[in-house]
Amino acid sequence: MPVDKPGSAEINPKDTQKLLNFDQSLVPVELSENARIVFEKRYLKRDDSGAVLESPEELFRRVAGNIAQAEERFGAGPEKVEKTADLYYNLMASLCFLPNSPTLMNAGRELQQLSACFVLPVGDSMESIFDAVKHTAMIHKSGGGTGFSFSRLRPSKDIVRSTSGVSSGPVSFMKVFNQATEVIKQGGTRRGANMGILRVDHPDILEFISCKEQDDQLNNFNISVGLTEPFMKAVAEDDDYALINPRTGEENQCLKARDVFQLIIDRAHRNGEPGIIFLDRINRDNPTPSQGEIESTNPCGEQPLLPYESCNLGSVNLAKMLRYEGNRVAIDYDKLAVVVKHSVRFLDNVIEVNRYPLKQIEEMTKANRKIGLGIMGWADMLFRLGIPYNSEEAVALAEKVMGLIHESANETSRELAEERGSFPALPGSSFDVPGRPPVRNATVTTIAPTGTISIIAGTTSGIEPLFAICYHRNVLDNQRLVEVHPYFKELARKEGFFSEELMERIAEEGSIQHISGIPDWVKRVFVTSHDISPEWHIRMQAAFQKSTDNAVSKTVNFSREATKKDIEEVYLLAYESGCKGVTVYRDGSREEQVLSFGKDNKGQPAETPAAGSALPAPRARPAMTRGLTIKMKTGCGNLYVTINEDEKGLCEVFTQMGKAGGCAASQSESVSRMVSLALRSGIEVDSVLKQLSGIRCPSPLWQNGEMVLSCSDAIAKALRQYKELREAEGPEEMKVVELPVSGRNTGASGSMDLRASLGSQCPDCGGSLEYAEGCATCHGCGYSKCS
Repeated sequence: MPVDKPGSAEINPKDTQKLLNFDQSLVPVELSENARIVFEKRYLKRDDSGAVLESPEELFRRVAGNIAQAEERFGAGPEKVEKTADLYYNLMASLCFLPNSPTLMNAGRELQQLSACFVLPVGDSMESIFDAVKHTAMIHKSGGGTGFSFSRLRPSKDIVRSTSGVSSGPVSFMKVFNQATEVIKQGGTRRGANMGILRVDHPDILEFISCKEQDDQLNNFNISVGLTEPFMKAVAEDDDYALINPRTGEENQCLKARDVFQLIIDRAHRNGEPGIIFLDRINRDNPTPSQGEIESTNPCGEQPLLPYESCNLGSVNLAKMLRYEGNRVAIDYDKLAVVVKHSVRFLDNVIEVNRYPLKQIEEMTKANRKIGLGIMGWADMLFRLGIPYNSEEAVALAEKVMGLIHESANETSRELAEERGSFPALPGSSFDVPGRPPVRNATVTTIAPTGTISIIAGTTSGIEPLFAICYHRNVLDNQRLVEVHPYFKELARKEGFFSEELMERIAEEGSIQHISGIPDWVKRVFVTSHDISPEWHIRMQAAFQKSTDNAVSKTVNFSREATKKDIEEVYLLAYESGCKGVTVYRDGSREEQVLSFGKDNKGQPAETPAAGSALPAPRARPAMTRGLTIKMKTGCGNLYVTINEDEKGLCEVFTQMGKAGGCAASQSESVSRMVSLALRSGIEVDSVLKQLSGIRCPSPLWQNGEMVLSCSDAIAKALRQYKELREAEGPEEMKVVELPVSGRNTGASGSMDLRASLGSQCPDCGGSLEYAEGCATCHGCGYSKCS
């Protein structure tokens, strides 16, 4: 049943004319409370004291005016530039289109770095590797994310003739990039994000697949395995395939393809890492093969790029591309075409006024002039149209909508080529065909993560289904408020089934599918990510991929009970249906997960001990224990961690701050007491380590070649060191160990795993994170790693 006209101000037919004509009045900015919080926290200019210097309206004027300046380079006079600035302001202020976050943050400001996506080459030499580390730092400082292929590095234990030594391999060098990222805060606003890719035929592929098996490893990286056509054929035929040494080009050894494929599935089932990309498919669609081979993507996988290439992204808000036909809601295709036209010209202008962090990046970007126009608000559009996400009608509509966007974007790129000239690398490209009109841009469409900008736009992210109809948001004084999706709330009031108690129950359940009192047609339309089977996730991704030049950022969500076979079937379906990569996440598959609702996916209460069953009790502490004390440097001072064991194993942890008293000392004491209680209750030390590792405070520092993020993280590192010493030789005597300190206190905040688990805590506000589009986003404060 379609959703009837709700009387909302969401759909305004006058917006189309305001976008069509330069001389219309400026659109007022109407933002939700969350959007204004996100603006103030992450985007608006501030002075040296941190005071906000601009409003959201002034931000849009700043960005619009800056991007419109590009018109001068193509002969526009002051009046045309001013009218273009007004148009771009209306485009953003109406929330019909928003560019990627670096453009909103930096346009018209000193930094002026406007791109979100970069790929850097990593060659097989120390000079190339550490040039890439340096360039990574420069890009992260300017607000961009980076992708790398480590496939050119010689494998571990391979010969290094210049030193008569052996190579340590790609994974060891990834750790260098990870640590460099740890200390670079992007433009004062966010920490860098990386993608690491290794070809499936690299000799170190097994180590790479398992390099994030521990959740506290390589936390500034997403990783994906680059699958090839020969490998996928060998999987299908249950055959062996060859590993190739990139230094020599010679066959290293053979592995059974299905064994390697199964290892990828096992690790993805465990924690969502690694993802997979189909390298040969990506290169078949490489529009400029004469410029090189595509080896990597940006951090979320939707933007394949050549080495030293960048891309500028933006998204059309489909929730704004609607109109009324009587009391029914319909798609306004005319308005959509107009918005796409202006958005493409906006993004082409970004290439002109951008300040690139490296000369090589400027040259490659301007040679190909790739842009990536995508969408957000797809789920909201379906809600308003009354179409279930998991339906044939929705898949068909996805192909139609994205087909129109692609057609309109290409048409605009052809118009720009007539006005401004084609992209310089067109000769030898896929567009270099007799009789084919030239284009301005080698690519025009990408469906990218929209975590933060979708909050600004007040809509759902990308092409993802809704994460939750109702969810809890943390506010001051530890109070939790129930946030309800506005369309659902409006409909519930209209249909007469709204109540605060029902909204609270939905927030706990996470779904409306098993709740009585809600009409069946509403349940069919208002489905969430976990109501939708993985097959529909892939079918939707494939539908949008058909008209997307680059790739589609999408997460296939699985229930906690999903099997490895389920993930295998999704991988094969993605390959067969034309997707360029896959990211999966199984609910509850990370140790540190904090569920965002209080019941499992079937609506059953969380498991509790049976009546009369014995709860675990800590064993008594013996009169005498033995162990050692480790001195750890933390941002709060020296922390002395004493770890003791009895005849049954580890039994207690004591901590002492170098400076007694204060919150740090009391908190570390409370942590150590709880750790001791857990150990004496039979909890495995590895489980304790996973809970403590990665907890971050505002004052991390370097110690012994790794970052100590907080006192809790220091306790975890001390426990791990003790465990390793105990396994190696056994603590025969009480020792005091002082570890050397390298570097200094950076004052930067700790990192967060790019593939944070569904419901993990936001490092900024403590709220729950949603994992979608290959990225983690907090809907409470707008925290996002990727946009």
